[in-house]
Amino acid sequence: MSSSHRTPISSYRHRPLASSNFELMAWLFMRWSGALLLILIFVHLFVNLVLGEGIQQIDFAFVAGKWANPFWQWFDLIMLWLAMLHGTNGLRVIINDYTGAARTRLVLKTLLAICTATIIVLGTLVIFTFDPCPTNAPAETLPTFCPEATS
Repeated sequence: MSSSHRTPISSYRHRPLASSNFELMAWLFMRWSGALLLILIFVHLFVNLVLGEGIQQIDFAFVAGKWANPFWQWFDLIMLWLAMLHGTNGLRVIINDYTGAARTRLVLKTLLAICTATIIVLGTLVIFTFDPCPTNAPAETLPTFCPEATS
């Protein structure tokens, strides 16, 4: 085979080029959210595991006490949203890369969007509607700021 005769390389499937910068914004989001997530995760691990008594301190009362502070509610909410959107974007790219049929790609990305939205909505509701002092809970499991824990 001579070096002057080469077969042109063609892509697996031809898709029209997007006229928007969505893929560029998604690529940038992955880099920035990944860097921010590293910081948030290390702060989360440091506060929860290094400060205080380590893993032994993490129970219902610990989470209730932490989520009684709006700062930690927002911290955990930002971490949840970033992690879900970062992971969803990564899976979207994998679906685009490894799914040949447009219909299958649409179905998979629709399921991904539904699952992501469900987890984000439920996680947000849990963080902001969490009751740190539930009624009829044993007093020893409640945080010290609950009226039932002191009686």
